Amino acid sequence: MVVLALWGRDAQSQLVPVLGAQRAGTASLQFLKIGVGARAAGMGESFVAVANDATALYWNPAGITQFVDDQIVLSHSNWLVDIRHQFLGAVFHLTPDDVVGISVTSLHTDDMPVTTEVQPFGNGQYFRFGDLAVGVSYGRRMTSQFSFGGTIRYVEETLDAISMRGFVVDMGTYYWTGLGTSRFSAVVSNFGNQQSPSGTLTPYGGPSISQFQEFSPPTAFKFGFAFEPMKDESDALTLALQLNHPNDNSENLSFGAEYLWSNTLFLRAGYKLNVDEQSFSGGLGVFTSVDALSLNVDYGYSAFTTLGGVHRVSLLVKL
Repeated sequence: MVVLALWGRDAQSQLVPVLGAQRAGTASLQFLKIGVGARAAGMGESFVAVANDATALYWNPAGITQFVDDQIVLSHSNWLVDIRHQFLGAVFHLTPDDVVGISVTSLHTDDMPVTTEVQPFGNGQYFRFGDLAVGVSYGRRMTSQFSFGGTIRYVEETLDAISMRGFVVDMGTYYWTGLGTSRFSAVVSNFGNQQSPSGTLTPYGGPSISQFQEFSPPTAFKFGFAFEPMKDESDALTLALQLNHPNDNSENLSFGAEYLWSNTLFLRAGYKLNVDEQSFSGGLGVFTSVDALSLNVDYGYSAFTTLGGVHRVSLLVKL
């Protein structure tokens, strides 16, 4: 039994090698890694090769060419430890092949008391932590099978008197293989220069500090594959697989599934392999219409091992 247990552990380590775990904590602007949209969350964030709605502004800018209508999406997440995360995006078609989009991401906390070594319960002052990202995207359908897209994003992170500002770039591709509904995508997200905070920090009883170390943004290479093993006029099953290669942690895999029933109800499930704290996810969605507008209302849940769970809700409006 002991031999079998050790063999199983070694087999798993060979299947998903822990490469790069020693780089954990070496990248800045970590809020850029928080996924958007309850639909993608429910599918375990295995979404770069699906990315066929306005949340593609975050997941894969080439995906904004994969639908014909203009869309607006609003997503809200109750993130860990009372942090709130919001995403607002809009996609507009200039021509059938040229598409643009804009997006705003916000992560923030309530005001928190300032504490010191001699005032551990607060000194009467308060500070706030907040992140902001504003992106502009462009996608183009080159052929009936291949599309590409890019996003340039202004990012800002503020902690009391210290702030960090800069720009990052996303680049993505979307390719239909011609074999059934199979397609794959390759995405580079959050690519940019090293950045350091600016401002002045005065530690308790020490001199002021205005020079800080530089850190890279959380760049990641993502490769995804998706297909529908079952699809008809009203029902469909989508399966997705994604390999993620971040610059600040180990490679990992994510799996996702989405079942559409009667063009109305969506059921979703996903799983992450070799990701600290994270494992399974799930969700559901409803498609409806109000006058001339088509609406998707979605809910997603992501489980964390010791930190609890994250709930996401999103609203997608098709104009």
